This record gives sequence, C-alpha cells and structure tokens, in this order.
Amino acid sequence: MARRSLAGGATAGAASRVRFAPTSNNLLVSSWDSGLRLYDADRNTLRFKAESEPALLDCCFEDESAAFACCSDGSVRRYDFRSVSQDTMGLHDDAVSCIEYSQTTGQIVTGSLDKKLQLWDTKTKNFSCGITFDSDVSSLSVCGMYISVAVARNVYFYDMRNLTGPVKAKFSPLEYHIRCLQSSLQWNGYVAGSVDGVVALNYLDDVIDGNMGYAFRCHPNSRSGRSNLVPINCIAIHPCKKIFVTGDDGGYAIAWDAQSKKKLLECHKSNSILLLQFPSYSSSVASMAYNHSGQLLAVAPNYYHEVDTMMEEHQIFIEAADDFKRKPHVVKDPSNQT
Repeated sequence: MARRSLAGGATAGAASRVRFAPTSNNLLVSSWDSGLRLYDADRNTLRFKAESEPALLDCCFEDESAAFACCSDGSVRRYDFRSVSQDTMGLHDDAVSCIEYSQTTGQIVTGSLDKKLQLWDTKTKNFSCGITFDSDVSSLSVCGMYISVAVARNVYFYDMRNLTGPVKAKFSPLEYHIRCLQSSLQWNGYVAGSVDGVVALNYLDDVIDGNMGYAFRCHPNSRSGRSNLVPINCIAIHPCKKIFVTGDDGGYAIAWDAQSKKKLLECHKSNSILLLQFPSYSSSVASMAYNHSGQLLAVAPNYYHEVDTMMEEHQIFIEAADDFKRKPHVVKDPSNQT
C-alpha cells in the first residue's frame, strides 16, 4: 500500500482539537482564534469555516454533516455543514473544556471549569442530567454506554443509563493532575496522561485491570540524567490495533505498543529493528486523532509567539500512520493563499 504524508492548512490561531469524521477522512479543527474548520484530508481542501467571538476549546462530530464545539464563554454549539449554520445547544457557568457526542444515546456530554459534567439531549436541546465535582473537569471520553471523566488526578466512571453515582469508586492512576484521557471500546479501558509526563493504561474490567493495568513515564531521563517532566497534552488510540500515541509539550508524538508496554518497533526486510517515531515538532503537540481506519494520524502542534511575532505558522499535519519515519509535507490552507 502506498504511503503518503499530507497536511491540512495553516490556521490563524493555535488549534485546540482535531477530530476525524466517523466514516470519512474529513477533519474537524477547533482553534483559539474562535474558528471551526472542516477539511477534506484526502484532497487537502477547506470545506467549511465558521467564526465565533469566544475561543473554541474542543469539538466533536455528530455525524458526517454536523458537529459540536464548546466555547470559552460556556456555550455549547452545533454546526450544520450543509446549511452553513450554527445554533446554541446549552450553557455552562464557566468555560467548557471538553465535549463528546454519544452515538448510542444521541446526547452531548460536556465538562467545564464550573466543575460540572452535563448531558444534553440533541433533539430537544434540553439539559438532561448533571454531576458536580470538587474540581474542574479537565478531560472526558465516551466509550459505548460509559463515560470516563478526569477530575484533578482522579478518573470517574459513569453508566449513561444510570447517572445517580459512578459505576466504580474514583480511581487515581497518576500522582499529578490528569491533562488528557482517551478511552477505547475495543480495549474496554482508557489511557490517561498527566502534567508530569506519566501515562497510565487501565481497564474497566477489574480482573483485567488487576493483571494488565500499568503506568510509565514517557521521557524517564533528560540529558542531565534527571527526570524530564514533560506534560502529556493529548493521546490518540488506534481504532484497530493495541497502539496509542502520546503528544507532549516537548514536541514529540510517540507510538506505544499497549501490550508490550514499550515504544513501537518495526522489523524491516533487512531484519534490522528501528524505533517508530514521528518527526519532532518545533513546539508542543496540542491534539492528535486517528482516522476511522487507523491509516492516517492528524497532529496539531501549536507554536508560541515571541515579541508579537509568530515563529512558525500553525499547521495541521496529516501523516501516514504506518510510515512514522517520514517527514510530513506542509501545504498551505487554500483559504489563506493569495
């Protein structure tokens, strides 16, 4: 199979989240410049663009024709790609940090800095249920009928059929604040990353969890020999294989074998074994996402400003997931070209 490396266009502001569509290679990008963009990753074209006053902190697909985004002003919005319209679905009391859509129940699930997890009915646009925690909701993930919620250093598990209490008591897989969490229906578990560079993999099944759950530090030693505390910003789980990728503040996207608990290795025809690692980026990796087949991985590195001058353009890279050693080609956003 031919290997290729493409890139989405440059965005005016740093990306907050990238998401591939459920069945196509359309890519949704929310960003801090208050823009939501939809790209055709195969043709490298911009298909949809919407602006809003507040910053967009996260986004997700409803289906191939609509998407949701959560905003810094506490609003939850729905975007219709066909009618090129947007509508407010609900409001939190503070900025909404994360959003997911349940294909099973038809509900939007949101987590906010107001310390609340809320569910919204997409048909009636009504608030359907809410849970209040003792700290901000930093990340969440929907896996079938279950919701995994990261609050401080704890993970809570809820069954969407009965939200009167968590399925399991809160679990603290990491010593420091959890920054990102991603669950997998195939694994029946989740991967979480913390601000100190530690990743934990755990399963919802207690028996499996007791035998196979583990935690490790992505960058155990710096050049000085001391622990290198590089925050994990995002995690992407392969949809078909027991592989996940971590993206960190140091600009690295690293693939891991979930079973061997090691960095992913590849055996070439020459019998030489090489470490599979994506090319490093100039700044932090803010978000990543596999497409539905696991053949493409979208990576959004965010660059910092220095003396009011952006050092590099914000780019969305799309790389062939089976060709990690290749450097991505960069193609400008067609809408930004002159």
